[in-house]
Parts: sequence; C-alpha cells; structure tokens
Amino acid sequence: MQIVKVTSVVVLTLSVSGCGEGGGIRGFFGGDGSDAGLPYRASLSRAEGPRSFTVSVAASEATVDEVRESARMPATRHCLETYGGSDVNWVTDPASGDWAFVRDGDFMVFSGRCTVR
Repeated sequence: MQIVKVTSVVVLTLSVSGCGEGGGIRGFFGGDGSDAGLPYRASLSRAEGPRSFTVSVAASEATVDEVRESARMPATRHCLETYGGSDVNWVTDPASGDWAFVRDGDFMVFSGRCTVR
C-alpha cells in the first residue's frame, strides 16, 4: 500500500511539473518561440490561400539541405498551433523533386500548406 502512495505522489509531481509557463506546444519547441540551435534564422508569413504560408530563411549561400530544418521548424509550429497537425505539403521542384524555393536577396523563400488529417 505504501508503494502505491509513493508512486502516486511521484506521478502527480511529474505531471504537474510540465504545467505552467513554457508548457504546451511552445514549451515543446523551446519555450519562447525562438528557434535557438537551428543554423539559420527563418520567419513564416501566412499566404492568401487557406492553410498556405511562406518561410523565408536568411541563408545567402546555403543549399536546400542546409536550411531544411530551419524552414521546417516554424512551419511545423504554425501548423500545430493553428490547425492541430504537423503535416506540411511543401511546394516541390518538378525537375528535382526537392523543395522549390526562390532566392530573394540573402533569403531563400519556401512555400507550403498545412494539411489536415
């Protein structure tokens, strides 16, 4: 009986420790919404179409492979917080099959759309 009480206290303590400021989806992604630890700075803008967006990544000489995670993180966060799912359909280049992008000065601009399951 004593083991059940101790286990209950431990479980309750651990479950409550995840509550409060910094919890939820933002807490999962790093608390303050910054993408600290990613190699490139990225920002997401909503596009006109439903669930559509663009992600601009400050990476003047980088390749798609080098910036992929920096673009994926704000897109995943946006889709989770806004639509409840993390799936993204990225616009792809028909020739390469990889993510399509446009260079805009020092930025690579990717387009995507949050999907609903």
